[in-house]
Amino acid sequence: MDIDYLIVGSGISALVFGSLMAKAGKRVQILEAHEHPGGFGHSFTIGNKYTFNAQLHYVWDCGEGETVNRVLQQLDLDQKVTFKRYNPDGFDHMRMPGYAVDIPSDSQVLIDRLSKLFPEKKDNIASFITEVNTVSKGLKYLTQPLIFEQIIKNFGGVFTTVKYVSSTLQDVFDKFNLPKEAQTLLALQWPDFLLPPEQLSFYAWVILFTAYQRGAYYPDKHFEFVIDSLVEVIKENNGEILYEQEVIDFIVNDKTVKGVKAIDRNTHETKEFTGKTVICNIDPKKAAKMIGFDKFSWSVQQKLKYEYSPSNYVAYCVVKDIDLREYGFGEWNTFHSEQKDLNTAFKQMYEENDFSQLSFAITTPTLLTNEERDCPENCQIVELLTVANYNYFKELREKDKKEYYRRKEEILDIMLDIIEEQYVPNFREHLVLKMTGSPTTNERFCWCPMGNSYGSSLTPKQMTIGRLSSESSLKNFYFCNASSGYPGFAPTFWTGASLYQKLSGDSILSKSLDKQNS
Repeated sequence: MDIDYLIVGSGISALVFGSLMAKAGKRVQILEAHEHPGGFGHSFTIGNKYTFNAQLHYVWDCGEGETVNRVLQQLDLDQKVTFKRYNPDGFDHMRMPGYAVDIPSDSQVLIDRLSKLFPEKKDNIASFITEVNTVSKGLKYLTQPLIFEQIIKNFGGVFTTVKYVSSTLQDVFDKFNLPKEAQTLLALQWPDFLLPPEQLSFYAWVILFTAYQRGAYYPDKHFEFVIDSLVEVIKENNGEILYEQEVIDFIVNDKTVKGVKAIDRNTHETKEFTGKTVICNIDPKKAAKMIGFDKFSWSVQQKLKYEYSPSNYVAYCVVKDIDLREYGFGEWNTFHSEQKDLNTAFKQMYEENDFSQLSFAITTPTLLTNEERDCPENCQIVELLTVANYNYFKELREKDKKEYYRRKEEILDIMLDIIEEQYVPNFREHLVLKMTGSPTTNERFCWCPMGNSYGSSLTPKQMTIGRLSSESSLKNFYFCNASSGYPGFAPTFWTGASLYQKLSGDSILSKSLDKQNS
């Protein structure tokens, strides 16, 4: 049987696209180099007891009528794949020397909390938060498809939004003259971008910050269930996913992509796969290198020159016979910084490889849902994350593996020291498992070039009209990836659904737009 859509890679956007097309009656075939589906969203189990997710921690746009919900409704999964909302009174707990604030869903409550900490800057804080909400609405009106009447009706907000097209978060902090400590508290969820305020696109920060205010969520049955449910839809509708099939080349006739060549990582045999349309979920720059940059249009070539996002260091831990809720953890994430200036903290960690004054995230997925456990009853999972330089860890691993492992352990020890000093005094006594991953771990297990965590870096330059889209300029060939859409759980749902909508003509996102613009 002919393949309607040959999909290269099984990241979330590919699974969303593939499941929607399969549900619509199209013949779908997915090739995945890994043994697990889901890309960065995949989960893995250690010792048949402890399940960890590679990168996802919390998500947004999962409420009624929002992007993820609309896709799940289309797939008849909305009653099966459900989400629990984080505590709206404080979904992010920000902690730094001398200051603490819980970020609430209500903007006025946030203004009040920050104003108590910085009473002399109350008006500045209120003006900044008001501007953030204005830009958030403006960005929704500018989201494709553009609706001219809405833009004219809301011209003031759209005009305000356009003014920040080249702005970093730091630019806007400075414009409103916010205290450095207030800046850090507001931007302390920086591991969600792995960029400091002076490099991060203001648009990117606004989108994520306000989306989490509308609702931060976690899957009731963990992320593995979400991925498995999408895979199940594909298989139930005569689609297939072939694992450990590493694509090594594309079959191109003139400027038409016919298929790919893939090597079976078990048998080492090479086989050709063809499809009427080829969907590329692997890194677009990597794919373009295989195809030949000269085959793409000049415009697409320019967009393919993106810089990769930084990578990360992550520690996966399990504690036993302790309830972390008694120590301030719960239905929220905790972001901790030893420094009051995130730009300095980032420079030390990423450029100088100095982790002595860490800024990092702490997440406790076991505490977020009771519907399905990710570890035995008397255990809880804790994940710790911060930025890390790919080149540094790659060189260390190649030159001296013993030193590479020692360095990873040293960073974990610094994190554990902070946790014991400021959160859980006897934390180490309850540790029954600890593992660490570096940027080279990302590269090996998630197949991401240079260990990047978010595809192309979310700088102002790479967040606007110069950003790559699904259009490749080649016939029968489309990109469907974080770098040709946007990174994160909800944005990858949007990317896959948008491409489905484009190629099928079946509109499923209009209600999502209406919900967000209300």
